[in-house]
Amino acid sequence: MRHSITQPLARHKELTGEFVTEPFECAWASEAIYFVRIQDAGNDTDLLRAHPQISADGIHWVDEGSHFPEMSGQGVWFLRLSHFGGWLRLCTEAVGESPRFNIMIHLVVKE
Repeated sequence: MRHSITQPLARHKELTGEFVTEPFECAWASEAIYFVRIQDAGNDTDLLRAHPQISADGIHWVDEGSHFPEMSGQGVWFLRLSHFGGWLRLCTEAVGESPRFNIMIHLVVKE
């Protein structure tokens, strides 16, 4: 039987700049999927950028190398990961004239 966990990392989070999720220890998992849901966006021309980071110890971080597509408006986006070591976190950045996003972030890990 496979094991999985769905971890909410941000609920109804108001973003106007940079935000980094709390680190999540997932060395036991073989695959992960980040889900980002934009519930409300202040302006359709504003963009939300996001990319995962990995860590061996949960303290020192490096970019994993993949990126979400640039997100705008309401919707749900996802990014699949494998070979990520022991720890994951997601870095986000709201970009635009006066960006404002209300988002939810979930991480699903599975073995």
